[in-house]
Amino acid sequence: MDSQTLIPPPPPSPDTWINTYHKLLPQWTSFTLSHQMMIPITISRVNQFDAGRLDVEMSAMLKEQLVKVFSLMKPGILFQYEPELDAFLEFLIWRFSIWVDKPTPGNALMNLRYRDERVMEVREKVRTGLEGPGLTVAQKMWYCIATVGGQYIWTRLQSFSAFRRWGDSEQRTLGQRAWLFLQRVEGFYRAASFSNLLLFLLTGKYRSLIERALRARLVYGSPNMNRSVSFEYMNRQLVWNEFSEMLLLLLPLLNSTTFKNLFRPFSKDKSSDTGVDETSCPICQSSPTVPFVALPCRHRYCYYCLRTRCSAAPSFRCTRCSEPVTAMQRLAALS
Repeated sequence: MDSQTLIPPPPPSPDTWINTYHKLLPQWTSFTLSHQMMIPITISRVNQFDAGRLDVEMSAMLKEQLVKVFSLMKPGILFQYEPELDAFLEFLIWRFSIWVDKPTPGNALMNLRYRDERVMEVREKVRTGLEGPGLTVAQKMWYCIATVGGQYIWTRLQSFSAFRRWGDSEQRTLGQRAWLFLQRVEGFYRAASFSNLLLFLLTGKYRSLIERALRARLVYGSPNMNRSVSFEYMNRQLVWNEFSEMLLLLLPLLNSTTFKNLFRPFSKDKSSDTGVDETSCPICQSSPTVPFVALPCRHRYCYYCLRTRCSAAPSFRCTRCSEPVTAMQRLAALS
């Protein structure tokens, strides 16, 4: 049997490896992205609520300063233009914060910023879970239309319907139908806002319906930055404020003479009572111009001092003998 000569196959060309690499690269990339998991992050819900509250306070401060500019004008002239004023201030905050890719004043204090959550679903690199692009131009515009324009239009509709008394009409007129439609829209919006609040408390995403519709999520601007606002001094101020208000409420109701007589047995200066002038009024410590005596103890008082104490406290006790005063009589009638 003749032996067959084995001829080795020719070596592959250099382009074969390159073509194979480019052919398998899309499959490898899709496999890597399919097995890549997003890093779960948790944004403090309290920080997000505080940021919204701080934005409201900032708008109120700007409104107060703007109103002072027109303080010399006719009173009440700004009342009819209050919706326009609020919309103008909200537009200024949006223009110099969100439109230029900067956080609002409240978000900046809470170390928060807006992120386009749609892009995060197809990102190739995830390092900390906090990175990601900001809002797009379309998202910024829709945010302005929804917050500034929507709030202004709704406020004007409510004031116009109240002025025209659409809800007071008993007939099925066009105004009555428009009023019912506005009430239904408001009820639907409140129900949707409540549902969004429950979802926000559960997941920590999308504080409002506008953020959920635009998919604009609040994330931390810096992962190593602590909370910027400390409530230590504010809590201390609230405690002292409530304590002072309680004292201002209770002190006028207390009888100082009763407390003085209550603690008199514990006083160290007991010898001072023996040198008290019996002819002077024990309340004002002066000689009474219209002398009266307290019955039944018969101690001498000024008429106005004794009358005021008896009217203020029906159970007034004499400051010298601690006996209850039941009546008062002029001293000249006793002589």
